[in-house]
Amino acid sequence: MARVYVIGTMDTKAEELRFAADCVRRAGAEPVLVDVGTRGAGAGADVTAAEIAALHPGGAGAVLGLDDRGKAVGGMADALTTWLVGRTDIGAVLGLGGSGNTALVTQAMRALPIGVPKLMVSTVASGNVAPYIGPADIAVMNSVVDVAGINGISRRVIANAAHAAAGMALNAPPAATAAEKPGLGLTMFGVTTACITMLREALDATHECYVFHATGAGGRSMEKLADSGLVTALLDITTTEVPDFLVGGVFPCDADRFGAAIRTRMPYVGSVGAVDMVNFGARDSVPPRFADRTLYVHNPQVTLMRTTPAENAEIGRFIVDRLNRMEGPVRFLLPLGGVSAIDVPGMPFHDPDADAALFAVIRDGFQPAPNRRLIEVPAAINDRAFVDATLAAFREIA
Repeated sequence: MARVYVIGTMDTKAEELRFAADCVRRAGAEPVLVDVGTRGAGAGADVTAAEIAALHPGGAGAVLGLDDRGKAVGGMADALTTWLVGRTDIGAVLGLGGSGNTALVTQAMRALPIGVPKLMVSTVASGNVAPYIGPADIAVMNSVVDVAGINGISRRVIANAAHAAAGMALNAPPAATAAEKPGLGLTMFGVTTACITMLREALDATHECYVFHATGAGGRSMEKLADSGLVTALLDITTTEVPDFLVGGVFPCDADRFGAAIRTRMPYVGSVGAVDMVNFGARDSVPPRFADRTLYVHNPQVTLMRTTPAENAEIGRFIVDRLNRMEGPVRFLLPLGGVSAIDVPGMPFHDPDADAALFAVIRDGFQPAPNRRLIEVPAAINDRAFVDATLAAFREIA
């Protein structure tokens, strides 16, 4: 029987959660009602709040009976994450609630592998839900009315969500076959498109190529697929999210960038594509402290700022520190002729001193090992020579 985990706060949403569970049952799946309330025991749950809270590193006392609701919800989210990722029988996960329960349940959902059905009925679904979804494949449904009792609107919305969750649980996609090509994650930005296009054309026959736009969410999504086992290698050529993270652009990665390659030890081929730039919105959105910097208006909505030698040194340290932690097969390539389409002679971001600072830090800090090699290529990143060197490195380890 396909199990649908229906999760919410039984101390405040018991009626709605029981209704959702009944809809799941009538649709032919098995509901498991999970209570994550922090204010009092809810009756009728299959898994009680106390059972979940007990998995917190500090014990149930770090979650239940607290005066600080924010701390209690955060603690319950941590405990639910531990509990949910330990389940091996999940057909689907269905959450119901307001902003607090949305934050709580989606934290646990984000920890699940890509492909496990996840549906959140939320009062905040019509706003900015990026912090709740992150890189995960979470479906979010607007509750329209508050999740506060069963009425003519909530009955339809919750029933639709429950039937959708049951349908996903009862109709899992077919398992992969031996004939399917292995998945390959690639990162791309506008200024590295030529490189990635040539790589993809060369590898399409042997690999399922998943290209991720390096806009912060793109890099996180690629790493989520790696952690979920849905790709077998990474061609992480475009690491432009690092300068945005370190300098303050609008497309940042987070501190876990490159973490999937460290954790999974899968084959990793990377480079410094587009680290010559920090991304902002329209020209007037660039912070005043950067008024004297080299700026390039890519289009009316995107303004690029050239990174300095000092910033490039910091970027290099961030990258090489993580490369040295990788224990799987690693090849990292330095395109000595330029790291983007506009970092070549005659283009606005051509700055040999800035590039030299980047290359020097990586070169000096890189720790060669039998699994790990640094390759310097006397070409720009979009040149055929760099693509050929990348393909040779990839085929050597993948």
